[in-house]
Amino acid sequence: MDNKLHIIGGGLAGSEAAWAAANLGVPVILHEMRPVRGTPAHQTEGLAELVCSNSFRSDDAQTNAVGVLHAELRLAGSLVMAMGDANQVPAGGALAVDRDGFSRAVTAALEAHPLIEIVREEVDGLPPSDWAKTIIATGPLTSPALTEAIAAATGETSLSFFDAIAPIVHFDSIDMDIAWFQSRYDKVGPGGTGKDYINCPLDKTQYEAFVDALLSGEKASFKDWEDVPYFDGCLPIEVMAERGRETLRHGPMKPMGLTNAHNPSVKAYAVVQLRHDNALGTLHNMVGFQTKLKHGEQARIFRMIPGLANAEFARLGGLHRNTYLNSPKLLDETLQLKARPGLRFAGQITGCEGYVESASIGLLAGRFAALELLGRPCPLPPVTSAIGALLHHITSGHVSYDEDSTSNTGRSFQPMNVNFGLFPAIDIDRDADGRKLRGKEKSLARKRAMAARALADWKTWLDDTRLQQAAE
Repeated sequence: MDNKLHIIGGGLAGSEAAWAAANLGVPVILHEMRPVRGTPAHQTEGLAELVCSNSFRSDDAQTNAVGVLHAELRLAGSLVMAMGDANQVPAGGALAVDRDGFSRAVTAALEAHPLIEIVREEVDGLPPSDWAKTIIATGPLTSPALTEAIAAATGETSLSFFDAIAPIVHFDSIDMDIAWFQSRYDKVGPGGTGKDYINCPLDKTQYEAFVDALLSGEKASFKDWEDVPYFDGCLPIEVMAERGRETLRHGPMKPMGLTNAHNPSVKAYAVVQLRHDNALGTLHNMVGFQTKLKHGEQARIFRMIPGLANAEFARLGGLHRNTYLNSPKLLDETLQLKARPGLRFAGQITGCEGYVESASIGLLAGRFAALELLGRPCPLPPVTSAIGALLHHITSGHVSYDEDSTSNTGRSFQPMNVNFGLFPAIDIDRDADGRKLRGKEKSLARKRAMAARALADWKTWLDDTRLQQAAE
């Protein structure tokens, strides 16, 4: 039996797991099937390729759970965050990155690491018995053969849902006499100016016509996949429209916090936002416009949007099938398959959702596996931290799962982004001066307190584990 850690899948989770394990001194073989075998969503053979959006979402580590996750990953020496920071593009209060630059940087770092070997091959079954430790980080696009092997090993079929991709528009085809630059509420984020989004305004008549076109537009057919549920965090734009004519105005097309620079006195009824998709600013992603419309319909309908009448698309939207495990039932608290010790899972296949969430679970899986190979203890992160709270939800925190119940088997488990709802509660009713807090002010105070506690507890955990490892 070899003493190496094998990682199947070179996405964000697999890349982060490889980096974490190798930096603990464990040799890693990273198996990536591209370009030997492609996927419906990837376009390159680069590691950690971003396919749904170029945004890592909010970078606010004081009042946003995703921002806290960013901060924790940075403290832990995350490769994904380091390369994300090095390849960021302006995006208001969010951290968005140049897709190609980010993937190239991650790939180069892994290729240069002396303890990491990258093997381009498809692993179409469970790992052989002579692999000491393995992490499966094949993400939501796990190949059919491997999916079947996992299902056979777990004794049940995997859960699935559809995930959608938004179109990308060439900047020079956007009519800036109609559209304008502005971040919502003029918020300035990392690398930004407060004018990091392009905004296209619609009046009520234009909005109603747009919704009608979405509802009547021809959709792609998915045959026997149609009964698979969507993930609410990445719904196709036309599915949102089907939920009510005003849904889009209170979702991705909300006009709040925006003032038309060309006509400040007229309030838009709805607004379509586009954000940077590359560092040069030549490509912009239509925010929240993931879709399953056929390509011809997309071009026709999206050119109805004021400012996009002559839009040229670098990429049109699409839809792919995601696969994930019933993790609360199948995995232990260190992400190990209960039915097969030594085999771990990481990333979106575990039921976490989002780029940084996938990376964080990859980081933990890499640490857990490496420490086991080194014969060291694998302390769990505090559940008060963002990463610890996400791990707890995936492995044991799903409220519908009862291991002793024969009727409740966790089938309602669904992918989850990190959020303060996963953190242990903090009850704060008054400010530092003893004044009673209410409403949004109280909610904001609680978020700040949970964020501060999370970062303090995460730092303590990192320091304690580093001291323990140094002593050994």
